[in-house]
Amino acid sequence: MRYPVTIVATLIGIALCIYNYSGYDPHNFVFFMFSIPGWFVDFFIDTHEVNVFLMYVLTIASYAIIGLICDWMIARDRHREHSST
Repeated sequence: MRYPVTIVATLIGIALCIYNYSGYDPHNFVFFMFSIPGWFVDFFIDTHEVNVFLMYVLTIASYAIIGLICDWMIARDRHREHSST
């Protein structure tokens, strides 16, 4: 099984973290709009007290997991389509 969606999704997560780290997102609007762990961290702790690099790792990991799930579903559909003919 190839993993093109996983690779692209991971690259999107990395790009999001690099954009936030570069300083072009001074109020973290873009990061917290698109970071899935960022959506939930505010429920439990103040966002200023969270380790930024942990948030980056969790963001990249969550994008990779979403990409892996998408690749798995694509492979499952292709296998069903191939086996039905």
